[in-house]
Amino acid sequence: MGRRKEFRGIVVSDKMEKTIIVRVTRLAKHPKYRRITKKCNKYKVHDELRQAKVGDEVRILETRPLSKDKRFRLVEILKKAQVIQSELKE
Repeated sequence: MGRRKEFRGIVVSDKMEKTIIVRVTRLAKHPKYRRITKKCNKYKVHDELRQAKVGDEVRILETRPLSKDKRFRLVEILKKAQVIQSELKE
């Protein structure tokens, strides 16, 4: 039996109910040119408590399928996004 995948990423959207979209960036070597490039994947992640906001750095863990596209759940928030002063005034 395999291990569950675990990733770190940045929240790019929190507009859905109990679901966030997390962008995970990794470095990969091109097979022919041996050049290091950035690869990004976006995952829909279950956030039961609705605690993650856009810009937060989070840790996610693979789980059983929760919907058609949702296969990960939020484990913890590693770093909160900085709040801009203009957002506080609104």
